[in-house]
Amino acid sequence: MKRVLLKLSGEALAGEKHTGFDEATCMQVAQQVKSVLEEGIQVGIVIGGGNFWRGRTSENIDRTKSDQIGMLATVMNCIYVSEIFRSAGMKTKVFTPFTCGPMAEMFTKDAAMECLEKGMVVFFAGGTGHPYFSTDTTTTLRAVEIEADVILLAKAVDGVYDSDPKLNPEAKKYDEIPIQTVIDQKLGVMDLTASIMCMENKMPMMVFGLNEENSILCTVRGGFTGTKVTV
Repeated sequence: MKRVLLKLSGEALAGEKHTGFDEATCMQVAQQVKSVLEEGIQVGIVIGGGNFWRGRTSENIDRTKSDQIGMLATVMNCIYVSEIFRSAGMKTKVFTPFTCGPMAEMFTKDAAMECLEKGMVVFFAGGTGHPYFSTDTTTTLRAVEIEADVILLAKAVDGVYDSDPKLNPEAKKYDEIPIQTVIDQKLGVMDLTASIMCMENKMPMMVFGLNEENSILCTVRGGFTGTKVTV
């Protein structure tokens, strides 16, 4: 494994507060990613914006404008987490698909790859830059662009289930499942656009719970307890 794309949910970074940031949670993530880097693995990161704004938070706002607010939420998240990573001793770079003045750099594959090769953690903020595309789609798109070996999908749930484990205590967890089955059964690992992009570009995923102890580090070291989505 040479290069991974880590997707973090905004809600997970908020911890028990469910909004904003929980610094202790972010620092735990930072320490794990630092260990991953020390093992010679390059890391790109996409962060959702749900700790500030969800896509349909208000029905009174035009969908395009609502999605733009969400994009800016992901920029705030990436800048914040980037600084936490820096305080832990890592070098970072934040890229956006639109101009953000001095706060981030415009994304190009060449620039991102150069930073990854230098051992920097690269944050992909601002989604795709277009409405109607989620951070799930951003995750798959950037993973394909930077030629990642796998997407590490850190969620509030510890894997893929045949139904919602919060609603069904009898829900079955999969150790491994094909992406085609995820799409056919609409299991909600990622949204449909992102799932189809994974299938078409043969991009595997490893889905696990962020709140499990050292879950990121265990995933890359082979102590994986989540669900592998195969292609």
